[in-house]
Amino acid sequence: MAEIRELTRFKVPLGSQEIELQQIDHSEGGMSLLRVRIREGKRFTIFDIDPATAQQWAEAMQDWAKTQQVHGQ
Repeated sequence: MAEIRELTRFKVPLGSQEIELQQIDHSEGGMSLLRVRIREGKRFTIFDIDPATAQQWAEAMQDWAKTQQVHGQ
């Protein structure tokens, strides 16, 4: 059985997608995953990712956001 804990939820201003991040703890195997749920109307896209992939994804998004802040000033 897995325990699911909501970490955050927010709405994207353009496109109105709803993004939810959850921590999934699997009691049997002891593995924790990050669940990314993206809702677009009635459709859901769900990714369950490991910590290393989450770190890589977060760094890529932060790097991109930093370049946009420079352009946006």
